[in-house]
Amino acid sequence: MGPLEPSSVRSSGPRVVGYLAARLLPAALGALTAGLLVVGVVLAAIVARSFVAGTMTVAGFLLQVLIGAALLAVNLQAMASVTVLDRWLARRLLESHTREALRRRISELAVSRAGVIAAVDAERQRIERDLHDGLQQHLVALGMLLGRARRSRDPDKARALLAQAHEDAQRAVDELREVAWRVYPSALDHTTLDEVLTMVAQRSATPVKITYNVPVRPVRPVETVLYFVACEALTNAAKHARATMITIDIEARDTIVELRVHDDGIGGADPDGSGLQGLARRVAALDGRFDVQSPPGGPTAIRAELPCA
Repeated sequence: MGPLEPSSVRSSGPRVVGYLAARLLPAALGALTAGLLVVGVVLAAIVARSFVAGTMTVAGFLLQVLIGAALLAVNLQAMASVTVLDRWLARRLLESHTREALRRRISELAVSRAGVIAAVDAERQRIERDLHDGLQQHLVALGMLLGRARRSRDPDKARALLAQAHEDAQRAVDELREVAWRVYPSALDHTTLDEVLTMVAQRSATPVKITYNVPVRPVRPVETVLYFVACEALTNAAKHARATMITIDIEARDTIVELRVHDDGIGGADPDGSGLQGLARRVAALDGRFDVQSPPGGPTAIRAELPCA
C-alpha cells in the first residue's frame, strides 16, 4: 500500500495537538498517583523504623500495615485507570483518523485498479481495431499484389507490381512497429525516455520540440507512463488540434517528475474522452496527478505529475 495523501498527513496536525491537550488530564492524574505512591513508600519506611525501634506496638503496626495495603491497592487501581484513560484518548483522537485515512486510501486504490483494468481493455480493443482495419488490410492488399506479379506475363508490369509490394511491405512493417510500441515501448530497454520520444517526434507530421531535464532516470513504470502520455498527446495534437508546433517538457522537481505537453492548435480536447481518461487512469495508478486544459480555440496543455522517489 502506498503512502497516505499529503492532505491527510497535514490534517493530522490539529488532531495531534488536540490529543496532547486532552492528555494533560491523564498526565496530571498520573503524576498525582505517582506522588501518592512515593509518599506511601516514605510513610511505610517510617512505620517500619518505628516498629523496629520499639516505639510502636504490634497492634499499631498491624493496623498501619492494613491501612497501607488498602491505600496501595487504591493507588495501583488509580494508576491502571489513568493508563486505560490515556489509551482511550489515543484511540479516540488518533486511531479513528488513521483508520479513516486507510479506508479512503483502500477505496482510492480499488477505484484506481478498476480504472487501469478498464484502460487496458480499451487499449486492447483499440489495438485490435488497428490490426484488423489497418495492418490486416495492408497485408491482404500486399498478398494480392504479389499474386498479380506472379501471374503477370509482362516483365515490366511484374517489376512495377513488385516495387509497389515492397513499398506496401515497408508501410506494413512501420505500422506493425507503431502498434507494438503502443503495447509496450521496448526501446526503453535499450535507451532513455528522451531519445525514444525524439524517435517518435521524428515520425510526427507536426514539428515537436523536446526539453528533458531529469538527472536521475525514473523507474520503469514511471518512465512507461510518461511515454504513453507524451505519445497520446502527440497523436491527438497531430490528428485533431491542427497544431503547427508541439512542445514536450519533462522536468524533475524534488520527488516529482513533471511532464508538460503544449500545442498551439484549436483546442477543444475532451478530458472525459476515452483516450485522455485512459491516460488519467494510468497516472492515478502510480499516485500521480493528471490535468488537461484545452479551451475552445486553444491552446491545449496536458500536465502529468508522477512520484519518482
